[in-house]
Amino acid sequence: MADHGWREDVLGAPFERLELPLGEDSEGPVVATLVRRRRSAADLLLHAHGPLHGVDVLYVHGWSDYFFQVELAERLEQLGARFHALDLRKYGRSLQPRQTPGFVNDLSTYDEDIAAALDVITAEHRRGDTGRRLVPMGHSTGGLTLSLWAARHPEHVAGIVLNSPWLEFQANAVGRALVTPVIKLGARRNPLAPMPAVDPGFYTRTVSSAGEGSWTYDQQWRPDRGFPLHPGWLAAVFDGQATVEAGLGLEVPVLVMLSDKSMLQPTWDDGMARADVALNVDVVAHRALSLGSEVTVRRLHGALHDVVLSVPEVREHAYDSIARWAATLRH
Repeated sequence: MADHGWREDVLGAPFERLELPLGEDSEGPVVATLVRRRRSAADLLLHAHGPLHGVDVLYVHGWSDYFFQVELAERLEQLGARFHALDLRKYGRSLQPRQTPGFVNDLSTYDEDIAAALDVITAEHRRGDTGRRLVPMGHSTGGLTLSLWAARHPEHVAGIVLNSPWLEFQANAVGRALVTPVIKLGARRNPLAPMPAVDPGFYTRTVSSAGEGSWTYDQQWRPDRGFPLHPGWLAAVFDGQATVEAGLGLEVPVLVMLSDKSMLQPTWDDGMARADVALNVDVVAHRALSLGSEVTVRRLHGALHDVVLSVPEVREHAYDSIARWAATLRH
């Protein structure tokens, strides 16, 4: 595929984006957006022998999020990978007027988004760079989505990196089982019904440079208290988590990176700036064992929910963990 259609991204050079048309749904035309970091010939030579040499990383964001983690792309390419990120339909760059942000009623819908991205990445291989391996990387809900996708498409995957994946409900599987019938009833009656807001804004406070964090981003694409919740979407997440609980049977190496502690409480505490304020990390660590036969769980002291947005020393531990894990990938 020629470079026609790629244009400079909102992140600025060397990042570029490509819109991927996905047809229409009840809310109109649907697109996903692929983002890449264009590398120079010098970059390719400098990092030709890193632990991720020959690997394509496809990154998928979490709920109420989009790709803006420039450092992540740079660091993975320094490890030898070729990096792409995907803004899923109705998120970030892909969000169209009059669409319900983030809404799907089945996580397998994203198979179409991922397939369109892989078509582009595979076309790039035809320029002579053959024999590459795919390592999807997902954060939070994106980690759940990619885990399920990899179980359906094992032939495409050499390994998976999961950054605080939302593999289980915060109140554990028992709590999910109790809530699920109510959510599914609501999803059948009115999948787009508004649900009470549950995000107090603490996660944004730990990340944003306007709070205790260090990062700036588009607040329309990543709102302070997240997108509105709807029962149809939450039922889809619960279905995905139930599938993980039953066991995905992945046979490739999986790296799961998590904070060493959660702080899930209704009032702000300064300790939240070095904890996961979105997930119960102990519950997720246990559920990660249901992914497959070769799962590495890395607990990072002081990490945020998005570990690559933590303070610098935590990020260094995360990238070191990825580099060491990469040695387990099969060639």
